[in-house]
Parts: sequence; structure tokens; C-alpha cells
Amino acid sequence: MIIKNGLVFNEDGFFEKKDVYINDGIIVSSVDEVTDKTIIDANDKYVIPGLIDTHIHGSVGYDFCTKDSNNLVSIAKYLKTQGITAFCPTSMTLDKDYLIDIFETAKSDLPKECASIVGVHMEGPFISSSKKGAQDEKFIVNPSIEFFRDLNEACGNMIKIITMAPEVDGGLDFIKEMSKDVSISIGHTMADYNTSIKAFENGANRVTHLFNAMPGFNHRNPSVVGASLDKEDVFVEVISDGIHLHESVIRAVFKMYGDDRVVLVSDSIMATGMGQGVYELGGQKVNIDGDKAMLFDGTIAGSKTNLFDCLKKAVSFGVKLESAIKSVTQNPAKSIGVYDTMGSISPNKLANLVIMDKNLNLDIVI
Repeated sequence: MIIKNGLVFNEDGFFEKKDVYINDGIIVSSVDEVTDKTIIDANDKYVIPGLIDTHIHGSVGYDFCTKDSNNLVSIAKYLKTQGITAFCPTSMTLDKDYLIDIFETAKSDLPKECASIVGVHMEGPFISSSKKGAQDEKFIVNPSIEFFRDLNEACGNMIKIITMAPEVDGGLDFIKEMSKDVSISIGHTMADYNTSIKAFENGANRVTHLFNAMPGFNHRNPSVVGASLDKEDVFVEVISDGIHLHESVIRAVFKMYGDDRVVLVSDSIMATGMGQGVYELGGQKVNIDGDKAMLFDGTIAGSKTNLFDCLKKAVSFGVKLESAIKSVTQNPAKSIGVYDTMGSISPNKLANLVIMDKNLNLDIVI
């Protein structure tokens, strides 16, 4: 396959008008390497890497936490239609045995019309009850290496991210021991600046939905926000649905951290792609009011916006297009260690591509 005349988003963060050559699902360097010379004309259109969502609970009426591999297939089919070609299904704070059953479904082989699973995001249960958000407090436990390893074994060692609170009993010890095996993301936490710095120095390399479910960026207690700002190798998740964060804050995050460190995520739930009504998230009832997803006590409970729409919203809020694209392609791939196979339009990588027009309307997903 040859994609001709497109404005191709390069690894350097700029667009260049050129052709893209694909052979047997892999990007290659020259037309001489292409067997099937089918041409797609992308004149006056953007060609970008397929989006990677590293924090997503569900969509189109289905939830990863329902223990059904058929639900994962339905989620993955929807994601591909929206330009999201890879994702990390994300768990909730639940009973260990139940989580084991959930994680086993992540090993399922998905049809080719699906986005691919590139890992599992274990959100909880090693979190703070004070910042549980929409997580169920009765299942919160202190960090346990055995707990993690049992879940990782259940999914075939696919856990890429653990969201946890470093300040809970055993938190820093867990981070020091396990950060070489998995990306540790600080979230659902009451950690102050000093504790957060210790967590990053012990190997944590990420923050889950920055500003949400953590103390704010206070001038005397800069908390996780300030600590992650000072540690320049730390990635920060941002939910750019326009509900979790004010658009001014989203602009500020890109200015403060730079566009090499921001990872846009959807945090989407089963209501994504659906209408108004009552849905579930980790066994809890969620009411959809407009675009807002809330537990019945008023707590925001994930998002009903997919990652492609989060990309468009970020641009509409004033984030530079090139920066927003990096935050849904290169940065998530780098943050979970899969940049060698995806996240940019480069020879020898998977041909996961999105073609969209100048108004950011989705045209073709490859």
C-alpha cells in the first residue's frame, strides 16, 4: 500500500508532504519494498500515527471489568473506528479474585478489525481512601507484590501501568522493588511534594489524570503536581474532555511540562459512544448528564469522550496541533515502552495510521 501526497507527521514533531510505504502491515523505506501497490491519495490531508489510549475502562455499553472477553472485542472494534489503534484496558479497585478473572480476558486474541491491546493499566487497589474518586473504598488494600504478580500472571504478564498512592503503608517499598518491571503512575493519592519526589526517585515515572484525585498545586504544598514538574523524566496523564480540567489548565499543562511529557487519555467508560442514561463503572452506577459522567453522590466517574475527541478538544482549547498529536501517539508509546513498534510513522514500525482532513475529521484508519 502507498499513501501518497499526505501531510505526514514525522518523529521530529512536524508535518512533511511525502508518501508513506507499507508492506504486509509494516512501514517500509521505499516503494521498491512494497508488494501491494494499492494507492491511497491523501492530498491536503494529515497522516498521523494511530492513537494510543493508555487509560480506558470501556465504551459503547461495555466495560473491561465485566470479565467477558466478548466485551473487550466490542470495545476494541469501536476504538479502531475512532482512530485509536492500540489501548490499555484499565481496571478498577475491586476484589482480588474478581480482578484475576478480569485480567485473564486481556489475553484474548482480537480480530483484525479491532484496536490492539498493548498492555493492561491496573488502576488501584493500592490507593488512598481519601482520594478514591469513583473507586470503591471497601476494596482498597495496601500495596502487595504478591497481589500484583498474581494479577500479572493472570493476564500473561501484560500489566504496563499501576496507578497507586506512594504514601500508603508499603508504597515506597513497592515502587522501589517493582518499578523495573512496570510503569508506576502516582494517582488517587494524598502525597505531598516530598513523598512524591521520593516516589519518583524510587522509580515512579508517571502521574495518573493530573490534578484529579490528588491535592492541588498549592504555593506551600505543590504536591504531586510540583514534584512531577521538577522531575523531567516523568509523564503526566491529562483528560482533555473539558470536564475533568478547565481548558486554561490544559493549556497550562502543555506550557509547564512541554509537549514531550504530556499523555492525553480518555478515562472513558462504557457510556462513551452511547446516549444519556445510567451505566456502570467497576460495579458502581454512573449517571450521564450531558457529557458529564457522575456517581449518584456527585463524584465525577470517568469520561464519555473517546481519545480522538479528546485530541480535537485539546486543539480547540488552544493546544498546538503538533503538540496534541504527540500526546496521543509518541508520548503514550514511550511512556509504556512500546515506541520501538508504534507511536510514529517510521520504517519497521507497525503501519497503524490515521488519515484526517484539515478540520480534524476522521477519514481513514489503517
